[in-house]
Amino acid sequence: MRSSLDASPLANSLPLVAPALLDSPATPPGASIGAPAATHARALPRVLFVDQSGQLGGAEFALLQLAEHYPLQMEVVLLADGPFRPRLEALGARVQIVNDASVSGIARQASATNCLRVLPGIVRQVRAIAARARAFDILFVNTQKALVLGALGKLLHRKPVVWYQHDILTREHFGRVQLTVVKWAVRLAVDQVIVNSRASARSLTALTGLAADTVPVVYNGIDASAFKRVDGTNIGSLRQRLGLPEHAWLAGLFGRLAPWKGQHIALDALTRLPDAHLVLVGAPLFGEEAYAQRLRDEASARGIAERVHFAGFQDDIPAWMKAMDVILHTSTEPEPFGRVIVEGMAAGRPVIAAAAGGVPEIVRHGRNGWLVEPGDAAALAAAIGVLRRDPALAQRLAQQALLDAQAEFSVEQYLQRMMDALSTAMQQRDGEPDPRSSV
Repeated sequence: MRSSLDASPLANSLPLVAPALLDSPATPPGASIGAPAATHARALPRVLFVDQSGQLGGAEFALLQLAEHYPLQMEVVLLADGPFRPRLEALGARVQIVNDASVSGIARQASATNCLRVLPGIVRQVRAIAARARAFDILFVNTQKALVLGALGKLLHRKPVVWYQHDILTREHFGRVQLTVVKWAVRLAVDQVIVNSRASARSLTALTGLAADTVPVVYNGIDASAFKRVDGTNIGSLRQRLGLPEHAWLAGLFGRLAPWKGQHIALDALTRLPDAHLVLVGAPLFGEEAYAQRLRDEASARGIAERVHFAGFQDDIPAWMKAMDVILHTSTEPEPFGRVIVEGMAAGRPVIAAAAGGVPEIVRHGRNGWLVEPGDAAALAAAIGVLRRDPALAQRLAQQALLDAQAEFSVEQYLQRMMDALSTAMQQRDGEPDPRSSV
């Protein structure tokens, strides 16, 4: 087990929204997102956050914001080491690594037999998490493996379990065994589920029978100020700094290189768009290196290799997005939320996105972006062509997108709604009625 217990620079104050949170009542589960709160003000609970990944994905970026703006009485347990840990520690968060290689290797489609084989490792992790949880008021599990381990240890730690659901719970994404385990973990051991979109909530309801009006929707927040700090007035010099062609028309696709993220759809669309360039920002994770190589081979085979730029993983996403003419989202399966879409909107760039999952909750076709059918390369190429030929339309969509990103997906709103949900979990711990009792 690896531990970092350095003193936090956040210890002397409650940053950003915390002072308001201490004076603000919580929003009850089932209340609409902007509804007036109706419960009494409460102190912030001490929270142990648990995440399964050491890598940086959407769930981890959401947790980073909580770690950055939460007071000192919190700690993060990671089930694997990786770049996520130093990012947390740089924010002053205390981090514990509770790793077991056999458990880390369980795939989403794992069978019951494979799960039984790693049972000793599961038991070790359950006990380690429960031992840490006893010192806190709430156990906040941020991923599915964290959910299962936290739920299994509830008899040991006896703390309210809050799960932030970042996935669409269907057979297209997960194995039957995993969905069954999640279903019963939620029914028997989770005190409060928080979802990142209404699409995620619908899948939860279908799987567990949990009433949709008991599940608060908390959209991820995007730090718009990070995009404001990028000087995008001279696109040519920005592209030069990033090593991109200065005068080309650039379509940017952001996210890990994975088949369901649909980078191959963008390659197909590019073959129909002479002179346009495609910038792929992201790297393969979780054993997807073969797909990344397939993309390179396909670009060469189609004769477009000189117009496809593999940028790899990049930290400075605001600058890379500002350097684009259009931001693409090409997932072939329903996206639970679509963080990169909101980031593209915050960058002030027009966004073309695949209309499935939580995406239509963000993008309103023809108003703040453009929607296409998932997996339809011809439709994607046509949409890119429309915005390329009509700069005024592209600019109008981008301007509205920027306003919507700032109004609907701010970090402040994300944190306030998350703290409200945590306060609700504390109320249930203190003996107030559980709205799920009819399930």
